[in-house]
Amino acid sequence: MARVAGVSQATVSLVLGGKKQGAAISEETRRKVLEAARALGYVPDPAARRLAAARNDLLGVFSFTATFPTDVQHSYYPFLVGVEQEAAARGFDLVLFTGSSTGGAGAAAPEALSRVRLADGCLFLGRHAPAAELGRLVADGFPVVHIGRRDEPEGLAWVGADYVSASADVVAHLAGLGHRRIVLVREDDEAPASTDRERGFLAGVAAAGLSTADCAVFRSADPAADLTARRLRDWVAEGVTAFVAEETDTGTAWRALREAVDAAGCAAPRDLSLALLGSPAPGRPADRVPTGFDVPRPELGAAAVRLLAALVAGEEGGEPLVPCTFRPGETSGPPPA
Repeated sequence: MARVAGVSQATVSLVLGGKKQGAAISEETRRKVLEAARALGYVPDPAARRLAAARNDLLGVFSFTATFPTDVQHSYYPFLVGVEQEAAARGFDLVLFTGSSTGGAGAAAPEALSRVRLADGCLFLGRHAPAAELGRLVADGFPVVHIGRRDEPEGLAWVGADYVSASADVVAHLAGLGHRRIVLVREDDEAPASTDRERGFLAGVAAAGLSTADCAVFRSADPAADLTARRLRDWVAEGVTAFVAEETDTGTAWRALREAVDAAGCAAPRDLSLALLGSPAPGRPADRVPTGFDVPRPELGAAAVRLLAALVAGEEGGEPLVPCTFRPGETSGPPPA
């Protein structure tokens, strides 16, 4: 900003900080600084400036979902349980920021994320978070931890589950039952949680000695429309005997797969085997417990708090990937004769 305005960094601090020394600055210089601030998207944050010199033992939690997940049946609720318990054990209070909730400022607006500076640091949840705004917090040195692996922005701290190993274990289970042709159903995006599951699926296929020509990855931006009963019957006719779907906060892929199986008049594990790469979402009805793995959501929330507390204290922090637990379930069995 100082370079754009053609002034020193100290002058920028005086103008934007509202300090008394600023009275000696000419109106022309003040105008240049304020114009540069507007051009660069600077958002004044008086509360953060007041708190910058002292900790107040507050940790923020911000979700990029449409509505903040306070319902016990929301898939993010177990994360929050772990966050609350670990924060309480470490003497922190929590501030829930609802900028992305209905009626809020919106997660993409600079003001939405700048408010988290009221806390000593902040946890973020959500598959699709604005990298530019998170990057601004990271560049400013504000302690930030994302729950779930993220490749960007550079320098962002995160905690995550080992979806790669867990997904490979599910494929190994299906191969052990005798399945040789397996299809993975996933949403068509590049969220790290989705790409990790696909990597694990392909690693499991290779480790089991299965042919990649026989084991396909079905990606769709709209699984509910693209995964039809006819398509599923065609796969079965070609020899596919098992299907796995990724688990997300929307449950789109798994729900589309189940609906296609029902519409095709099939049943698991009588006609084919099904597996879910994740935990069934709380509150969603299910006739049978799906084969798959359980995501340790409370443990991830607690790990995120430990990492954030270390960053707030100015310490080096690092949390290993949290392992997932294989779930035998009731939707898989040997291929039909």
